[in-house]
Amino acid sequence: MRREGRPSMLAAVVDSPGRLADVLAVREVAGPPAPGAGEAVVRMLASTVHPSDEVTVSGAYGTRTSFPLVPGFDGVGVIEAVGPGVPAAALGRRVLPLGSAGAWQQYKRLDHSWCVPVPDDLPDDVACFAYINPLTAVTMVERFCRPGVRAVVVTAAASAIGGHLAELLTARGVAPIGVVRGTPGRTVAEPSRWRALIRTDEPGWRERLRALTGPRGIDVAYDCVGGEVGADICALTSGDGVFVHYGLLSGRPLPARCFTEPGGPRVELFRLRDTVHGDGRRHLPELFAPVFEQLRRGLLRTAVSHRVGLSALVEHLRAPAAGHRGGKLLIEPQR
Repeated sequence: MRREGRPSMLAAVVDSPGRLADVLAVREVAGPPAPGAGEAVVRMLASTVHPSDEVTVSGAYGTRTSFPLVPGFDGVGVIEAVGPGVPAAALGRRVLPLGSAGAWQQYKRLDHSWCVPVPDDLPDDVACFAYINPLTAVTMVERFCRPGVRAVVVTAAASAIGGHLAELLTARGVAPIGVVRGTPGRTVAEPSRWRALIRTDEPGWRERLRALTGPRGIDVAYDCVGGEVGADICALTSGDGVFVHYGLLSGRPLPARCFTEPGGPRVELFRLRDTVHGDGRRHLPELFAPVFEQLRRGLLRTAVSHRVGLSALVEHLRAPAAGHRGGKLLIEPQR
């Protein structure tokens, strides 16, 4: 079928902000027009649902999000068409199509400079997870885990990125302390990588954490929770340490005291978007090189618990057991 004079395609579309499972709809839309100068059309092969997708769809980033929106920041595809100025050799290359959401559709049109080539030896179900979590973890460890760091705390330790951070830190000889909510049936992927695990649903967790980190306190804290839990960990971070805040799983911001308390640690608000969008795109392949190397070695991998075609995505998200403990959802846009 053709729409607006172009072949149609399936796309997952959100018309207005809200809870992802409630506002997402998969429908037939017009496919992308022919690529213009410097552009490419990518046929999407695999994608996934990430917390950043849910936060974006919720409308939390109102100043930089417009609707209707096709979600999806993580994904891999193959270049199917190129416009003037793009080397013909780019045709058929697998790439990560970055720079914007839009992975939850069968074809994505974008500037070719946002297409990061994927090594041939990385399968689609590995490459499609290479962006949000692995690149964040690699960048934050490289930037903030300096020589001499010993006491490191990671919140949401049972999450995929918590596991990535533990992998990278233990490779540097640092066994982190993990902080978890104590969600029934959920634990860290590899307990041996953690010095200790602290459950915030247990009385006295702050005192236990203080005892583990000693009088000096935490050297580096990686926090993607925020709210009062984040604030308590910030308060236990050494005055010459660093508190890296990179997410808001609690849905609550850090209290103002984290930024104003005399003698408190340096608070770094890490946003992957700033790193990716801030280098003019010229260094994207260089930025991803260490991530691809880790993936090639079998590290920073993301387990897949369910595979679903794009046409069945909404039904899957609305199912009572749509949580994916033990792995992530992999979306196959071409079915």
